[in-house]
Amino acid sequence: MLSAEEWTIIGLSLKVGGAAIAISLPPAFALAYLLARGRFPGKTLLDALIHLPLVLPPVVTGWLLLIGFGSQGPLGRPLAAWFGITLIFRWTGAALAAAIMALPLMVRAMRLSIEAVDTRLEGAARTLGAGPWRCFLTVTLPLSAPGIVAGAVLGFARSIGEFGATITFASNIPGETRTLPLAIYAALQVPGQEGAVWRLAAIAVLVSLVALVASEVLSRRTRQHVL
Repeated sequence: MLSAEEWTIIGLSLKVGGAAIAISLPPAFALAYLLARGRFPGKTLLDALIHLPLVLPPVVTGWLLLIGFGSQGPLGRPLAAWFGITLIFRWTGAALAAAIMALPLMVRAMRLSIEAVDTRLEGAARTLGAGPWRCFLTVTLPLSAPGIVAGAVLGFARSIGEFGATITFASNIPGETRTLPLAIYAALQVPGQEGAVWRLAAIAVLVSLVALVASEVLSRRTRQHVL
């Protein structure tokens, strides 16, 4: 049986994961479309920068966020002064860290899906009089929908499991930024908390498995609907 504290951790993890996807989905799709269809100088560099969080130590990503969005950072200071928004040591900061770590996976899945769309179909739609936006909304977007859904769900699963950047940028504050991986880490530091570690680890595995299965199921259903 889960304790009230563990339910709070699960709820906070889902909230952080959901907010992370809401933050990263629009830029992820825009970047995926740009990489899939665009031809411009610096494309390889942009691709490398997007995927940098995959190979960079997460603590470095968290440290860079700390510099940029800290109280005296170039982005953190105007956000606090103009909008009263403070991200550091808040659950919103944990969501931002999770969004950045999930972005490369989302872009990769969406880009592959967009690249798989036959450009001859887009060309045929254009010859029949469809404008760029109508062609995008009626051809490209529906046919690439499985990759968009799969990318979003994979990003959600990655957000739930985010640890290094989160603990560096948002710290490990109970009830505010302590998500599942941070709670497991905290329990491991306390003797006699093996039961809590097992329960939280099992929940983390279950959430990840559900997300992966949901990604596959949604992709198949969307593909069948499109075809």
